[in-house]
Amino acid sequence: MTFGELSDPARSRRAVSLASREASRARSTTILSVRGQGKVALGGDGQVSYGNTIMKADTRKIRWILDNKILVGFAGSTADAFALLERFETRAKDFPGNIVRAATELARDWRTDRMLRRLEAMMVVINDEHSLLITGQGDVVQPSDGIIGIGSGGTYALAAARALVQNTKLAPSEVVRRALLIASEIDVYTNANIVVEEMKCSK
Repeated sequence: MTFGELSDPARSRRAVSLASREASRARSTTILSVRGQGKVALGGDGQVSYGNTIMKADTRKIRWILDNKILVGFAGSTADAFALLERFETRAKDFPGNIVRAATELARDWRTDRMLRRLEAMMVVINDEHSLLITGQGDVVQPSDGIIGIGSGGTYALAAARALVQNTKLAPSEVVRRALLIASEIDVYTNANIVVEEMKCSK
């Protein structure tokens, strides 16, 4: 850092303001999905953090929609995630039986709509055929190995899940549960209050 940067009060105030906004952001993490052995599982922890404070320990971040045919998990700002969940459910009703089209339409809306662009969240959407990651950049990603991890502890859970899948014969639901427990031991925004849901899948 140069002397000029240190002596610029306006820049310092901006940096403090940005840091304050980041510290006060509500976080809701971690989500993990694993597909295999004729089943697909989706799980999440229960912690909601506000800055460095734990606000709630038992939030449910997994939702069944459309008569239990689709599972949705979300990470990020809780309020934003619920807004996106409602929007996705509407899109899924517009394109019944076509989860990929519904996810693509939501991603397009999210990227182009001025209000939706402000929402800070990510979603995992699964059914008996597809596991999809939807982001605010307009991306819809389907992983080749059927494993998706999002949220602040998502990378830890993802790494643990891949190791468990490659080296054990555990069912997807147990892989999700154990991987999330590992993430909770590393990531301060993830706790061990874990909920896992599972459905049969065609592939």
